[in-house]
Amino acid sequence: MKRNYQKEMEQVIEKLQGREPAPTLLLHSCCAPCSSYVLQYLSQYFQITVLYYNPNIYPSEEYWKRVKEQEIFIRRYSEHAREEQAASVFYPISFVEGEFEQSRFYETVKGMEHLPEGGERCFLCYELRLRKAAEYAKRLHMDYFTTTLSISPLKNAGKLNEIGERLAQEYGISYLCSDFKKKDGYKQSVALSKEYGMYRQDYCGCVFSKQERERQKESALLD
Repeated sequence: MKRNYQKEMEQVIEKLQGREPAPTLLLHSCCAPCSSYVLQYLSQYFQITVLYYNPNIYPSEEYWKRVKEQEIFIRRYSEHAREEQAASVFYPISFVEGEFEQSRFYETVKGMEHLPEGGERCFLCYELRLRKAAEYAKRLHMDYFTTTLSISPLKNAGKLNEIGERLAQEYGISYLCSDFKKKDGYKQSVALSKEYGMYRQDYCGCVFSKQERERQKESALLD
């Protein structure tokens, strides 16, 4: 039977409502645009620390551009949320930048460079980033950890949650299952990106996804 991860998350949140202090959540973010809706949604229920750990990003200039965009969005969104706090609950958001370990990414996916996007190479990349999130969550004594990755229509939510739950057992930290694309989450992230004037990349992040995107563009020009 196929699991409804959105419903499972809602059930967890319902049980936690009214708890003081609010539970803590280590949120791995792949980029600012994807984090926008997730932070708007979850900051009503959790004290969130955003972890930006994405050693897959290529080239280096793209990494620094994306991490800066993440910091700017958190600051601007937090300022806006505080102004509107009388109308809704909002818990403060913290930010942590992980190490930019490019070599670790390439070592992880070695031998899978030829595989298409969305397959086994990507699953190893999911685990690399989620494992770092679990490590940070353990170190910071967080109640939960999760990732923004499930908001993308191109990401496998089932595989992400499978990895997250396995790592939760390994590290002894609860994993918040999610499928943030549900309930128009992805569409809302696009709208928030426009509202905040955010930079939106047109490829996932790694050199392989960039190459595939460039091939798609070339093919479209030939059609």
